[in-house]
Amino acid sequence: MSPRIVALVAARDEAGRVGACVAALRPLVDDVVVVDDGSEDATAAEALEAGATVIRTGRRQGKGRALEGALRRLPSADRWLFVDADLADTAAHLADLLDVVAAGAADVAIAAFPPAAAGGFGLVKRAAAGGIRILSGFEAREPLSGQRALTAEALEAVRPLARGFGVETGMTIDAVRAGLRVVEVPVRRLEHRPTFRDARGFAHRGRQGADILLTLAQRVMRAR
Repeated sequence: MSPRIVALVAARDEAGRVGACVAALRPLVDDVVVVDDGSEDATAAEALEAGATVIRTGRRQGKGRALEGALRRLPSADRWLFVDADLADTAAHLADLLDVVAAGAADVAIAAFPPAAAGGFGLVKRAAAGGIRILSGFEAREPLSGQRALTAEALEAVRPLARGFGVETGMTIDAVRAGLRVVEVPVRRLEHRPTFRDARGFAHRGRQGADILLTLAQRVMRAR
């Protein structure tokens, strides 16, 4: 019997992108589940029209909590693919991650993006990478990448998922500490919606940074 693969797509106000993301993922997996974290636009309707199963949180819970809640409601799978909805149709290139895990070369495969045309100053990214290095010894090039393929065993080892935007940082640390094989895979032509150096961008990075610091602090306490 072929392994069952499920894509879990994190989405909030991603109308205009989520439909293309779902369409790109459907040939790669057995089921695409979009986790709509309190969107105020047509994200859920667009995802449904594209063929996804949609789980709505109702009110905003934060990325990690929304994903963890969805996992508690879903049946088991042999492999999981975590995806951010803003990849749109470039999500098709995540087949590279699934191939690495399917070949047995890794338990967790993380997508490394091409250089971005826009973004912030890299402070949050460097803080996350530094925390991962200190707490697990893993040198992360893409500590914030939400694009990850995991075996079922690897997913269980990193649950419950860290809250908010600390989910990726926590997942990497927990996977390495559990003795799992974690690799970063350069994925060409992978693009997500950029966060600019404006008020909205800085507010997003502020929330992201706070969530990551909390995740790191929790894992420091666990290590004692």
